[in-house]
Amino acid sequence: MYEIDVETKILSYLPLVQRVVNRLALKNFDYSKDDLFNIGVIGLIDAIHKFDPTKKVPFEAYATFRIKGSIIDEVRKHAKISRNRMAILNQFYVVKHDLTVALEREPSDDEIARKMQITNSQLSDIYDSMHFLASVSLDATLFSGNNSEGFSLKEVLPDTTLQSSDERLEDDEQRQVLKQKIKLLPERDQVILNLYYVDNLTLKEIAVVLDVSIARVSQLHGKIIAKLKTMIEEELA
Repeated sequence: MYEIDVETKILSYLPLVQRVVNRLALKNFDYSKDDLFNIGVIGLIDAIHKFDPTKKVPFEAYATFRIKGSIIDEVRKHAKISRNRMAILNQFYVVKHDLTVALEREPSDDEIARKMQITNSQLSDIYDSMHFLASVSLDATLFSGNNSEGFSLKEVLPDTTLQSSDERLEDDEQRQVLKQKIKLLPERDQVILNLYYVDNLTLKEIAVVLDVSIARVSQLHGKIIAKLKTMIEEELA
């Protein structure tokens, strides 16, 4: 009977696995969506066996955490952005910083592409890479060299008081810096972050809300992350 109940629960939550896979929308690695779905199912099974109802955490929230965790752990182990791609990302940040200083304003995509001597399509690929990195590890993307376990942007976007402790002091400071910088973003950027990290919408759903393509949402998200990283580096310099 127990095995039947487990199997029934697995089947009933397969759509949740698919939703997590669709929402991550990871690129630049060698896993197909079917691969990620299968990895996510392993996370779902793990969640079913380890779920403790006495913790008063909804099963769906716990399962989502375990499913996403299993996928990201696998991606982190095997899906690395090439050194060449990372070199291009580093060049992007240098150029963006130099143009910002020289122009005394946020440079346009055309200006960045022209300075880097690349096409706008290639610049879009850079933003896709930023989306990928932020999906796999947001804190590692925004705070280079940070060795913490990571935190969710969802913890920063809502107007809540963050708990602090001596062990978590550095992470708390980073959260506060990030929270401040998000408030400085244009309204549309803040809306996208809230839709993705707080409302948990997939890229497809956000595309419908904004009336743009899914690819464009990925690029916009990557662009926002790049913008936040620059703002944070200036703050912590």
